[in-house]
Amino acid sequence: MAHETPDSPPPVTPPRRRTRLTRRGRLTLFIGSLLVLVVAAAVLVPLLTRETKTEETPRTLVIPEGRRATQVYEAVDQALGVPAGTTAAAAPTSDLPLPAAAKGNPEGYLYPATYPVTSATTPKSLLRYMTDTAGRHFGADHITAGARRNDVTVYQTVTIASIVQAEADTEADMGKVARVIHNRLDRGMPLQMDSTLNYALNRSTLDTTTGDTKLASPYNSYAHKGLPPTPIGNPGEQAMSAAITPTPGPWLYFVTVAPGDTRFTDDYAEQQRNVAEFNRNRGGGG
Repeated sequence: MAHETPDSPPPVTPPRRRTRLTRRGRLTLFIGSLLVLVVAAAVLVPLLTRETKTEETPRTLVIPEGRRATQVYEAVDQALGVPAGTTAAAAPTSDLPLPAAAKGNPEGYLYPATYPVTSATTPKSLLRYMTDTAGRHFGADHITAGARRNDVTVYQTVTIASIVQAEADTEADMGKVARVIHNRLDRGMPLQMDSTLNYALNRSTLDTTTGDTKLASPYNSYAHKGLPPTPIGNPGEQAMSAAITPTPGPWLYFVTVAPGDTRFTDDYAEQQRNVAEFNRNRGGGG
């Protein structure tokens, strides 16, 4: 190891040379710094944009209980702002999750509910949403068990529920209407439900004529025994509950003689008297 003596002169340190940038060097440094700032800003702006971007607020489409498929299609057209008939035309090609018995007809499976609608919603996607929802509800254990208990299929249960939905004056009457349907089916009697004729004629009325009852249609439940070939509307939860658990009773007939006053009976003569009262209330005579 080298030692310095007190008399030794201090070591000599070479003078430092200050680096001086030429004009070209200063320009290069300035441009490089500017590029760094530009790149940083380019990264920051998308991040800020992504954070401040607001998502579209969905609108809502309400499908009430009992609406027919044709009415649902019209509501979807209006909600999506597409030309009339667009949804009806899309239905057969939408690959909807339906039971085999439906044969591609979604009637009964356009589940009544409130659905979100955005600019990305299409008729096909909305119809799939509705039928998916129906499949989940109608595939529930209590529905399938109720159908087996009544010796009908789930699809037939949906058909019964659609008639209940159309015929019952109030929710309180639904169980009794369902019982009338089951009782008449069990006895091999035609249902004779005006709602099935209305469906065939694409109308909604309380006035059924003798001529109407002679209509050549599989939906004419005056002329044909058993259930119509498809549901006649899209039933809600209460109607489905009534269809699987009808109120116990012997009734074979009913008529709503006035709002809130539906008469149920198993006696034909009494039914005739009730119908006469209905006609008087409607101003139709005896």
